[in-house]
Amino acid sequence: MIGTLPASWREVLAEEVEQPYFAELCEFVEQERAAGPVYPPREEVFAALEATPYDRVKVLLLGQDPYHGEGQGHGLCFSVRPGVRVPPSLRNIHRELRDDLGHPVPDNGSLTHWAEQGVLLLNTVLTVRAGEANSHKGQGWERFTDAVIGAVAARARPAVFVLWGNHAKKKARLVDTERHAIVEGAHPSPLSARRFFGSRPFSAADKALAEQGHAPVDWRLPDLA
Repeated sequence: MIGTLPASWREVLAEEVEQPYFAELCEFVEQERAAGPVYPPREEVFAALEATPYDRVKVLLLGQDPYHGEGQGHGLCFSVRPGVRVPPSLRNIHRELRDDLGHPVPDNGSLTHWAEQGVLLLNTVLTVRAGEANSHKGQGWERFTDAVIGAVAARARPAVFVLWGNHAKKKARLVDTERHAIVEGAHPSPLSARRFFGSRPFSAADKALAEQGHAPVDWRLPDLA
């Protein structure tokens, strides 16, 4: 699995992937794949890192674990491929994007457009057993993704960390707020959507980016049908 780690991240994560836990994690995931479907596919486990190189990250948006339905998870948090039914959390993100910035709701659930602009769409756990949310929790992914967050936070170039929900907010401890900005809010899931709606996270992120001297993100999501 380490062979698929993108080159731009390999150097900053070199010490991390040499730790014994990472080999054990890789072995666990391969055993899970041998026993049944695991998402995302092997070649897309590090898709977020592939889509957003280390030196281009200007926003880090943190999710929890991949969607666990067939064909859903493709390595970018909250995102699904075009043609896949949009999950409830993502529908709520689309609604808030429309209400916050006036962008129309797209005809698909892909967030690749964000990733290509420097929005790292990172889950804290990068694999999941089919049909079982959080089934790969506590196996080592959290330590690895903490290292990813820490690598971005260690850069001289500032970034904006978007943390939705209590799970993500716990990662604020990894971020030096003297240099970086944090945008916190409720999670977009239906359980907390009432508090997510009206939080205007996209305009808040753009305001923080402007204060850091970065261009805003083009949050508009293209129709792909």
